[in-house]
Amino acid sequence: MSLLARIAKCEIRFTTRFYSNAAPTVKMYIDGQFVESKATEFTDVHNPATNQLLCRTPKCTKDEMESAVQSARNTYKKWRNTSILTRQSLMLKYQALIREHSKEIAENIVRENGKTMADAEGDVLRGLQVVDACASIPMLQMGESSTNIATDMDIISYKVPLGITASICPFNFPAMIPLWSFPISVACGNAAILKPSERVPGASMILADLFTRAGAPAGLLSVIHGQREAVNFICEHPDIKAVSFVGSDQAGQYIYKQSSAHGKRVQCNMGAKNHCIVLPDANKNKTLSQIVGAAFGAAGQRCMALSVAIFVGRSKEWITELVQAAKRLKVNAGHVPGTDLGPVISPQAKQRICELIESGVKDGAKLPLDGRGIVVPSYENGNFVGPSLLIDVKPTMKCYTEEIFGPVLSCIFVDTTEEAINIINKNPYGNGTAVFTTNGATARAFVNRIEVGQVGINVPIPVPLPMFSFTGNKGSFLGDSHFYGKHGVNFHTQTKTITQLWRSDDATDIASSTAMPTMQ
Repeated sequence: MSLLARIAKCEIRFTTRFYSNAAPTVKMYIDGQFVESKATEFTDVHNPATNQLLCRTPKCTKDEMESAVQSARNTYKKWRNTSILTRQSLMLKYQALIREHSKEIAENIVRENGKTMADAEGDVLRGLQVVDACASIPMLQMGESSTNIATDMDIISYKVPLGITASICPFNFPAMIPLWSFPISVACGNAAILKPSERVPGASMILADLFTRAGAPAGLLSVIHGQREAVNFICEHPDIKAVSFVGSDQAGQYIYKQSSAHGKRVQCNMGAKNHCIVLPDANKNKTLSQIVGAAFGAAGQRCMALSVAIFVGRSKEWITELVQAAKRLKVNAGHVPGTDLGPVISPQAKQRICELIESGVKDGAKLPLDGRGIVVPSYENGNFVGPSLLIDVKPTMKCYTEEIFGPVLSCIFVDTTEEAINIINKNPYGNGTAVFTTNGATARAFVNRIEVGQVGINVPIPVPLPMFSFTGNKGSFLGDSHFYGKHGVNFHTQTKTITQLWRSDDATDIASSTAMPTMQ
């Protein structure tokens, strides 16, 4: 029987390894064991396609979270001195297990998050790629040295672990974001605490189980659950040295402020309003296909979703074909074959999306494709919103200024590339942007002038592969260093520099000097 089959024989029956016997309640993962929380408050987890109850996520008690830190503290004392080759071996075993169980993790994501199966598999794969990169930790964590920098003097710098790190993860990437954070942390010699979104706990529990099976010592990874109380615990606990967060602006700004006030290293990846520019010389069919996929994939619930398309000059004539391409997308439950986009995460999210569409219409935008009111046969209770296009949008409209986080594409018409670039640069967010063109000089000028951290040239979702780093900027990011790549190693380590002097001859001058040493 598959791992997922052991987790759920039906919608609300779960294996006791991850869940409580008494009720479908998610367990914690502390000191290498799945343990039941003594919490008295819970968050219900629903299947977004049906709104049927799947399980309950506990709001862990302070004592339970403290026990997770204690376990991590004890394990870190040994793990920090474990050889880099041993850490590399753990990553190699872990990535093999994730690859073996990737479909089962994806199936869990479909049930709890609502993604299509193909999109959920991509969620797992993009996380797995970072685990693959962590197997290069012997090279990634190399320091620097210089011999004979002064007479008989050498200087060496090491990248050493911080201690305990914590990750606060969002609902929209149940596997990818956890895998972007804790593997690189432990590969660098830290112990890690993971707080998955209370809405989608299942993928993190499977990942924790596989981590143990890969040979991770007890306490190297802990999984706790909760909401504001758990976040405050992480931000304020003196033994937690770094906090990684992905989520909303409001939560990210709070976490950055609280964690920084307690002397922690912080990275907060927050909201976005990702634009693309469509030029008349672009490959029309390919461009329209890419825009539709980037705007409506995952029901628009991606921090790198393409939410604004700026059409320059004659390219606005392509709108009719764009509408037709979006109409061809199939909306259904994520597990149904052929589905292009599933439901959004909750009824509240659906309501907010619909309200922002309505605000756009009231502000004067046209709505040639309206995904509100869609009903999916057999899933009438699901949180479905179909692809929606707002055209002739202005930067002053609420549907433009707010992050919709749903399957809605706002279209703006301008006469020149200059106007388009100015619109993007004036936007407070800076996660990603793209230009569609066949002119290399135009693309190069766009790259040089645009003020966004991640840029695609004929690539609508420019998320870098893990040998680079995820480099959103402006209002989309607060912190010290970014996700994965060299930035990720820097975030999870600190530099220790050793200056050593070994005189080759006995000293002939024994007088003491109080002048600043010049190390000649």
